Amino acid sequence: MSTATGLAVAGNYFAQPLLDLISRELGLTTATAALLVTAAQGGYALGLILLVPLGDLVERRRLAVILYSLTALFLLISATAATGPILLAGTVLTALTSVAAQVIVPLAATLADPSERGKVVGTVMTGLVLGLLLARTASGALSELGGWRTVYWVNAGLMILMAVLLRLFLPRLNTRSGLSYPALLGSIVTLLREEPLLRWRAGIGALALASFSVLWTALTFLLVQQPYGWSESSIGLFGLVAAAGALTATIAGRLADRGHVQAVTAAGTMLMLASWLPLAAGARSLVWLLVGVIVLDLAQQAVLNSNQNVIYALRPEARNRINSAYMTSYFVGGAIGSALTSLVWVAHGWNGVVILGATLAAGTVALWALERLTTRPTTPAAQTPATTSLVPAGR
Repeated sequence: MSTATGLAVAGNYFAQPLLDLISRELGLTTATAALLVTAAQGGYALGLILLVPLGDLVERRRLAVILYSLTALFLLISATAATGPILLAGTVLTALTSVAAQVIVPLAATLADPSERGKVVGTVMTGLVLGLLLARTASGALSELGGWRTVYWVNAGLMILMAVLLRLFLPRLNTRSGLSYPALLGSIVTLLREEPLLRWRAGIGALALASFSVLWTALTFLLVQQPYGWSESSIGLFGLVAAAGALTATIAGRLADRGHVQAVTAAGTMLMLASWLPLAAGARSLVWLLVGVIVLDLAQQAVLNSNQNVIYALRPEARNRINSAYMTSYFVGGAIGSALTSLVWVAHGWNGVVILGATLAAGTVALWALERLTTRPTTPAAQTPATTSLVPAGR
């Protein structure tokens, strides 16, 4: 399941280290090329709204297999795109169905024992985060071998393989929400209205990914210019550096299982704000740039995992819809961060990017503090698991 989530989200981040290469081959401006990042996050947010709630309505294994198969098809559109608009369309469609990862994450939380839910979710999210980060490394390396299209061809094949493996090994899981599809979508708004913790955590997550996206959208433009002047494959290696942050997902999960979820959130938000100090110096210093990237990624994973532990404990019977509400806010925040970055970079360069990223990070600290002042603490591990029907897969 961890591998599946990683491969699903990877297709949304292939373009980031290749923006300069793609813009030159397809004749795109820098601002238009940056829209590929925004398109991926916007499409993902749309999928979170329209497709993820289906996990509370239909059998989840079937839903996951269908979405993985469609993602493979849409990756082929990007692989054969001859113009910018076609590549944008392929990017949006790929992102739309790659929310299959967000069908699998709450499935893992449902199958887990409540006392180990944080660790299990952390393990699955480690795969998701590694896919997100190592996608940049893979795309940079494969672009050196066969051009920027190669990574889309390769990932399409892997997604077909993943669909087959999920069909063979994922258990069938039926949930009975008793709602029609329109009512299911409407209930997401109801959940946001009735659960203040969900609203707070959605806001924290949105600002956190926005700050994170500011860095990764601008990083390519920084590294292709002087004093760096790096190639696409070299830029992709930054994914390996940031992958160190993925290791914190399981650690944060274990701390949450022991009742320290608020401490994890506090540490994550403050580290995120602090990371922009070394990143400011990173315009001229590779060492400080590396330090800032690692710290920001550690912080982002800590915030994400602690948020998930809080929201998954709220209403187990509506876990997919809760995940949809949270992750929609999360990726809308990322899309806004990417869009703002392209504008700020053109007008103010790296210094403007740093100010933007730090401001968004400061917002996460402020929202967490306001949450603690206005809501009662909860104990996620004390919640009961969802009532589900596990049906043998026939093996």
